Amino acid sequence: MDNLRYIRQTMERAGTFTAVSGWGEVVIGFTAIITALIASRLQLAGWVTAWLVEAALAAGIATAFMTAKARAANMPLLTGPVRKLILSFSPPMLVGVVLTAVLVERGLEALLPGCWMLLYGTGVVTAGTYSVRIVPVMGAAFMALGAWTLFAPATWATPLMVAGFGGLHIVFGTLIARRYGG
Repeated sequence: MDNLRYIRQTMERAGTFTAVSGWGEVVIGFTAIITALIASRLQLAGWVTAWLVEAALAAGIATAFMTAKARAANMPLLTGPVRKLILSFSPPMLVGVVLTAVLVERGLEALLPGCWMLLYGTGVVTAGTYSVRIVPVMGAAFMALGAWTLFAPATWATPLMVAGFGGLHIVFGTLIARRYGG
């Protein structure tokens, strides 16, 4: 029994996390588009608040859809790969929180869309090493768009946020859903 327990624990630590929900990503994409359209009409404090609310909403949507997908597949959600995913994804998100505060405080909010996409993409790439192959590809797409956004005119912020947090989530979410069972 001890050997079986050891083997099971070793396999959990080495396994990949496949409960990423493509349909959850699609929903996140649509909520991001709505947020971008609402936020574009707000002053700076309201704009930042709208996007922070969207980030929290997206985290809740992702968690709910991953939980549902894991349950449907009879797969435990709180396994070694999930812990690795959280530990890999969290640092770039925490850096995003700090940079958001600093950039707003210093009047450099025009850099936020590019920084957010770069950091989100970094988190997806690093966490995606414990998931299916398409997840880190999605992260790389966010990083590329984020880098481009940093050099684009500030007036392009809303369309680029729609393309990134809306479009990339919808496109990659649809691919994940079709190829990896929801």
